[in-house]
Amino acid sequence: MKVHKNHWKVSMNKQLFLNKIEAAQNIAILGHIRPDGDCVGSCLGAYNYILDNYAGKNVVVYLEEIPHKFRFLKGAENIRHTVCDIDYQLAISLDCGARDRHGKFVDIFGNAEDTICLDHHRSNEGFGNYFYCKPNASSTCEILYGHFSPEKISKACAEALYLGIVHDTGVFKYPSTSPETMRIAGEMISKGVSSQYIIDETFYKVTFNQNKLTGEALMNATLHLDGKAVSTCITLEMFQRYGASKEDTDGIVDKLRVTDGVEVAIFIYQLAEHVYKFSLRSIEIVDVSKISVSFGGGGHIRAAGFEAEGNVDDLLEQILEMIKEQL
Repeated sequence: MKVHKNHWKVSMNKQLFLNKIEAAQNIAILGHIRPDGDCVGSCLGAYNYILDNYAGKNVVVYLEEIPHKFRFLKGAENIRHTVCDIDYQLAISLDCGARDRHGKFVDIFGNAEDTICLDHHRSNEGFGNYFYCKPNASSTCEILYGHFSPEKISKACAEALYLGIVHDTGVFKYPSTSPETMRIAGEMISKGVSSQYIIDETFYKVTFNQNKLTGEALMNATLHLDGKAVSTCITLEMFQRYGASKEDTDGIVDKLRVTDGVEVAIFIYQLAEHVYKFSLRSIEIVDVSKISVSFGGGGHIRAAGFEAEGNVDDLLEQILEMIKEQL
């Protein structure tokens, strides 16, 4: 494959985005490692939009394994989890704040003849030949909608976009939820999307083991900084004991976040020996993206995360000191 060097970067707009799709035959779509609802929704939303409106295109979505609850989306069965040796005229990065978060698919983006990045992470410093980032948008799915022709959005595309918006807004309750977010969600419902199914089946529904894991995580929670911060940690032993996985941790940080008097919730789960994933949520004062970036992660002002290696108590103490400074 010919390695394409990014010597320039141009601000992306709707017409340019659609022109680039029109001009390319082989198109790769990539998200970030450990794909969440907005990542999966935006990738499959773009996948379905292109296939619905541009006949004869070869479009491939590259992601790690996605949560089972998202697999009802059209095209989910075609997601590739391993690298394929194909020359791509265009690679589209969605909901990914930095190149290294493409994980094992990083070279697919780097080797493509042309590259586009659409994102809403405040920590994104800009990559790709064509770049568009709107940090105050609710989700990458909301941004993607603005780059599509609304009348050409199918029900399958709308389901993916609606799912992404639901998950990145916490069902329309996070501060990034705007009147425009609600208008777009309404447009997707008008396409035939079942709001009840997507919200109940992909956001609220949990397994029995997930309830037990969540219960122990909440029982083990600790208050810090005179009740302004709360933290809990799930260890590898706990995952094993409940037959649970990282997918079963969904929603725990939000349960911590709504603790009375708390400004910042810190949810930690163990990935390997001395390796941890941190998820941070704040209410109205602390910029958790600033904290996450300092550890090599990223995200939004009120929701961010990162991975770190070391002693979990020492890492937590560093985070609390950063929170204390902002408070």
